[in-house]
Amino acid sequence: MVDGERALRVWLWASLVCNMGIIVTGAVVRLTSSGLGCPTWPKCSEDSYVPHEAYGINGVIEFGNRLLTFVLIIAALGAFIAAWRNRGVRSRLWWITLGIGIGIPFQGVIGGITVLTQLNPFVVALHLLLSVALIVICVWSIQVASRPDRIPVAPLQKAAVIATFVASMLAIWVGTVVTGSGPHAGDLKAVRTGFDIEAVARLHGLSAWLVVALTLVTLWLVRRNAELRKVMLIVLGTVLLQGAIGYIQYFLGVPAVIVALHMVGLSLLTAAVSWPLVITSRSTHADQPGADAPTAVRAS
Repeated sequence: MVDGERALRVWLWASLVCNMGIIVTGAVVRLTSSGLGCPTWPKCSEDSYVPHEAYGINGVIEFGNRLLTFVLIIAALGAFIAAWRNRGVRSRLWWITLGIGIGIPFQGVIGGITVLTQLNPFVVALHLLLSVALIVICVWSIQVASRPDRIPVAPLQKAAVIATFVASMLAIWVGTVVTGSGPHAGDLKAVRTGFDIEAVARLHGLSAWLVVALTLVTLWLVRRNAELRKVMLIVLGTVLLQGAIGYIQYFLGVPAVIVALHMVGLSLLTAAVSWPLVITSRSTHADQPGADAPTAVRAS
């Protein structure tokens, strides 16, 4: 059973890493103008599932990203089977891994719609946001598998954790609007949102500063809880790193390499802000903000 539990955690981590990685590879497709390297879906062309030589490197990149969906499916299936073998069909983890498994093919369908709509920026944004949601669920699955005892926190502390998470998701969503309004559309013929890029970039910057402020507030509220303080310091470091990359790409004119790093930061930020959300539980019996860390109680 111990080996089975270890295998379960390995599969869950693999699923998380794969879902984080697909965000980065999707960015590579967009940054190399390979979004329509395969001009149709589910086939690459009207008469072939694989790219023709005439499609060049763009077809290879786009087709390669499509193939990575199968890697995600394998990781999700492995996690699902491991959860079934070790926890049973009535466990919360079984349902969570089932949800991840369902989400990945659905993600593939949305990816197909992005191609069929000629990279409509709003559909592209939805494609990314679903990957973000899957990362959050993967982090949740790891929490359920590795630490069933959540940390009880005072209502104000939990509210701060939730607010930081929500603000981070808001900043990510606004970031997709910026992406849909600027360069690197994935194809030279792809349409843009029509929004003023300077305006939405400033709005994105404000949302990022809101995340920084709420992270600092949360860190102060949990400052005497050693474990949560460490977690929030990691969140703060991730937020600041992502913000720094964002400003660098803005002032350098959004070079492709920096944009790719920003997408790496996005996946790391999503995982980081999800962890304090899933490991804490609101408790009116918990110590007030600033008190020493209470003893964890079973909450899952």
